[in-house]
Amino acid sequence: MSNEKILKQKIEKYLIAPVFISLFLIAMCISFYFIDRKCAIIATAVVSVVIIVELIAFFITRTGIMPALVRFALEQGQIQKELLKELAIPYALLDVDGKILWANNEFVNRIADGAHKRIRKSIETFFPSIDSEVLKAEEPVYLDILFNECQYNALVKKINFNSIFQGEQEIVETEGEELIALYLFDVTELVKYKKANEEQKLVAGLLYIDNYDEVMDNTEEVRHSLVEALVDRRINMYLSTIDAIGKKLEKDKYLFVFPQKYLPQLKETKFAILNEVKSISVGNEIPITFSIGIGGDADSFAKAYDYARDAIGLALGRGGDQAVVKQGDKISYFGGKSNGTEKVTRVKARVKAQAFKELLVNVDTVLIMGHKRPDADSFGAAVGVYRLVSTLNKKAHIVVNDSANVSAITPLLNSFKGNSVYGNDMIVSSETAISMINPSTLVVIVDVNRPSMTECEELLSLAKSVVVFDHHRQTNELITNATLSYIEPFASSACEMVAEMLQYVGEQVKLKPIEADAMYSGIVIDTDNFHTKTGVRTFEAASYLRRCGADVVRVRKMFRNDITSQKQLAEGIINAQIYLDCFAISIINPLGVESPTVVAAKVANDLLDVDGIRASFVVTEKDGTTYISARSVDDINVQIIMEKMGGGGHANIAGAQLIGENMDTAISKIKELLEKMFREGDI
Repeated sequence: MSNEKILKQKIEKYLIAPVFISLFLIAMCISFYFIDRKCAIIATAVVSVVIIVELIAFFITRTGIMPALVRFALEQGQIQKELLKELAIPYALLDVDGKILWANNEFVNRIADGAHKRIRKSIETFFPSIDSEVLKAEEPVYLDILFNECQYNALVKKINFNSIFQGEQEIVETEGEELIALYLFDVTELVKYKKANEEQKLVAGLLYIDNYDEVMDNTEEVRHSLVEALVDRRINMYLSTIDAIGKKLEKDKYLFVFPQKYLPQLKETKFAILNEVKSISVGNEIPITFSIGIGGDADSFAKAYDYARDAIGLALGRGGDQAVVKQGDKISYFGGKSNGTEKVTRVKARVKAQAFKELLVNVDTVLIMGHKRPDADSFGAAVGVYRLVSTLNKKAHIVVNDSANVSAITPLLNSFKGNSVYGNDMIVSSETAISMINPSTLVVIVDVNRPSMTECEELLSLAKSVVVFDHHRQTNELITNATLSYIEPFASSACEMVAEMLQYVGEQVKLKPIEADAMYSGIVIDTDNFHTKTGVRTFEAASYLRRCGADVVRVRKMFRNDITSQKQLAEGIINAQIYLDCFAISIINPLGVESPTVVAAKVANDLLDVDGIRASFVVTEKDGTTYISARSVDDINVQIIMEKMGGGGHANIAGAQLIGENMDTAISKIKELLEKMFREGDI
């Protein structure tokens, strides 16, 4: 029922009220005849006159009042229509299929350039994002729309429309009462100023020269000032391109700030200065490399500087020669193609060894653990820490879980289990270790720096003191509550790091031959028999272990393959395919092999002996998880490749685990990633 009809009925009810009053007066006059006839006659005459006057007034005014009231109502509706048409906000009515039924002047002018006929189309013609899914939504939908270089916040919502405008040329009638209203709020200026505000935010940056001392040691002294001048000039020129202000803090450290609008430019060029600085050659035999940490998207500049410090820590922890950008919780990596320069000095190892010794003073029990599915390096490093702690008269335990996941170290475990010298509590399970935790317990992590990859992650949250010894490059996932952290990406293995520390503790630590064998095997396995990632310190650590009684023949016998594994090694070589002329990809059938991941790693190492192969990737499967072993030579950084697949490792040795995916899918992902990175110049 229309508003006009409702109004008409209300007016008629108001006008008919005098009829009921007249009936009441007539009844009153009749009652007077039973009391006083003379008074009754007078009252009747008066009431008759009143009724006649009311009737005359009703019939005379009725025809004039109703049209006037209706015209008033219509005029008020027309005013509302005109206000809606002249509304400063673009507004339109759509049918349930998205066809534009009516639009106000602002909508027509902005969207159809003032032509009414042009708007009689589907709304999707103008705004593709307002599709059928949006139109069917029961709740209001908010969208960001870009049209004719203007930014709009659009509101789309259903309405019940009881009356359709009449007499308007722009209006098309529709069946039913459900329509869709579209409001467009112009936020172009707001977005512009917000963007300008974001772009002018200051971003903090830290730049460190990774190998300053090594470069100077290998450069003639008379050329030192020239090297420094060239480095300073290269840095200043680079900073000038991003409108940055830089300050040299130390001989090898720089602080700089720049507007955030230049950050996408740096990302797009992948921090070109990382490669440019390597071209500086004025007698220095070692190329100069930088580490850069950037902090942005912070509420304050102090917070941005904290982000930059976190970023530079990650860059250095990953081996240097790369840039790390931290924007809130988002972290991006650039560069990192080189293997870095080995640190010849052992100062850091001595300092960390002394700090670890001081931590042990107030400790009663030490729990040592490596990563899940421990290998020889993880267990060997744990044995080395066990001996160090025991020498200082502290109780130590190594956390290793069920034997189903330790096939790679079974020969080593068997030499310690049941050995009366070590007792039955040298190796404990995660449950036992958790029950041992108390305020004076120290947890030591070896060969891993990612909490989720440790043998028992729960120990990290329960222990008050945590120490980390690792040689893998850091990722976004960190052990944040570490009291002491010694992460040396240039080391070949965790066993090498622990072997160095054993020589600097101050006490006369004497490894038993069985313990020296365990640590020596860790170095042998991680370096592929000293073929990869070996330096001066690697051989010095091996020499120390040999003096402690490590036997090369014993170690070799412990890690010999059975005939099935040997056949699998040969099959892995046969299955290899060459991709992009320089990558070898193969698979290992896990059936009949106790530890297919170990076989995969060996096949990956052997494939590097093929002429022309720069990197190898071997895929195998175990317990519903697909494992990828990656190895490389030359300048291919497989760590970067594996990180993009959720893994990590070293520049030349890395891996990844794909839970719930088969080997064929893993190989497809490897190929797609290699092709993309090869095309973009990342490898």
